Amino acid sequence: MTNGKNQFMASVLSILAAQIAVKLLGFLYRAVITNVEGFGDIGNGFYTAGFQFYILFLAVSSVGIPNAVSKLTAGSVSRGDRVGAHMIFRSAFELFFLVGLACSLLLYLGADFIALYIIKMDGVQYTLKALAPSVLFVCLASVIQGYFMGLGEVKSASKADILEQILKSSLSIVFVLLLSGSSAQILSAGANFAASLAAMLGFFYLVLVYMKKANRNRIGRRRLLKGREFLHYAKRILLMSVPMSLSPVIMSFGRVLDMATISRGIEKAFGAAGPRDPRKAAALFGMMSKSDPLINLPLSVNIAFSAVLVPTIAAAIARGDKREVTAKIRFSMLISALVVLPCIIGLILFAKPIYLMIYPSAPQGWTILQISAVSMGFAAMNHTLSGSLQGLGKVLVPAVALFCGVAVKIGLNLILIPAPQINIYGAAISTAVCHCIAYSMCLISLKRTIRISFGIRKYFLKPMLCSLLMGAAAEAVRHFMLRMAVPDTAAALIGITAAIPFYIVCVLAMGILNREELAQLPGFGRLSERRRINGRRL
Repeated sequence: MTNGKNQFMASVLSILAAQIAVKLLGFLYRAVITNVEGFGDIGNGFYTAGFQFYILFLAVSSVGIPNAVSKLTAGSVSRGDRVGAHMIFRSAFELFFLVGLACSLLLYLGADFIALYIIKMDGVQYTLKALAPSVLFVCLASVIQGYFMGLGEVKSASKADILEQILKSSLSIVFVLLLSGSSAQILSAGANFAASLAAMLGFFYLVLVYMKKANRNRIGRRRLLKGREFLHYAKRILLMSVPMSLSPVIMSFGRVLDMATISRGIEKAFGAAGPRDPRKAAALFGMMSKSDPLINLPLSVNIAFSAVLVPTIAAAIARGDKREVTAKIRFSMLISALVVLPCIIGLILFAKPIYLMIYPSAPQGWTILQISAVSMGFAAMNHTLSGSLQGLGKVLVPAVALFCGVAVKIGLNLILIPAPQINIYGAAISTAVCHCIAYSMCLISLKRTIRISFGIRKYFLKPMLCSLLMGAAAEAVRHFMLRMAVPDTAAALIGITAAIPFYIVCVLAMGILNREELAQLPGFGRLSERRRINGRRL
């Protein structure tokens, strides 16, 4: 049992490290290019609008692949059928090559129509065309990553993510600086062309790793797939990946509707007082999107747990170990809450100094970050719930829950955004409501599926109290620093840094984590093992 726990946390930490590195690099390069002259909120608007439509195509073509392939592969490996696992991989690769190629061509050829008639933001077409090639490469890379995760070799997939993000971050900055002085839409296209180039290089890295492993294990030298075999495995993969893709597709579709309703709603909100210029909507949408890199950082924890929970729960169910399923879900939800809640408090308290520090050339919109922090909390916890439900075979539940949330979000967008006193803030408010609805529905479904319970004191009240105490401590340190004539941004940074160890002490003092849960955390596990050995010696 201990080895299983160690393996589970080792996989989570490997993906978590990669996710944090990826999100941090993404956050840094977005901050850099936003402050480049000519980019600003307008460039951010074109960048995000194009990227959201690209994410929709990516969700349609590839988002369900890693979890579906990893789940099917893990099931085959747990039964000792490694050849069958490899046949699943090869079938998925051939199938999604065709799907990815079709989506890349559709995005490139339809870029002008999307920009001019769907989201009504002339200039986005350059970004869409620059992103189109990466759909194919991300699609194929997702198949290889899913295969590695199913085999339990998450480090290879994690390294590829980090490499791709390093290339994307560095090349985006280089391309934007080289194009400095151009229009915002050209700067945005240059930054996103870097994403396509990075996706291609990341894919080739995974191919090299795969070939090395295939040659070593001699799995890749098996006979070619027959037509019937391909159809058999392709059907299994699609039956698994399509439902898993529904949630991201629905969420991405909601963001696309955001753009469409924002461009139309802003025109209604300002009427004759505001210029009917697509740059106006782009600027407001860009102002809202500046919070995305910040709220994506805490989501790394939940993405890691979600990715590992799917194959872990599937393997545990295949063994008939229901106790492990319940234990893994409870532990994942607890750690998620302990990470997400203090992040919400921190972002709400320090939104303004954070924006002044990160976006000195475009600091507007920090109040949107405060609303987005609440939205992030529900979205983060829902990541963990979705991974649990997918592992349990309830792959449609997260999609249905998100569909209901997006339906409400669209209605709120149509009501709130045209109101002059609310305008762009309506999109942020509706997103928070959307994630709250999805989270609630997924939680109810999980409880009904395996009759699991989460004590409100352990999973919410105590973590929230620790988070509030942390926020109070951070604010006290910040005010003390301000009295010492320290600049506001530096005072906020010192306050946040000082509050982190204080929060950890609060969590330990309140006994939120029991001995078994502490033993699974890095550092604490070794400490408890040493104490156990020393106790035996004594």
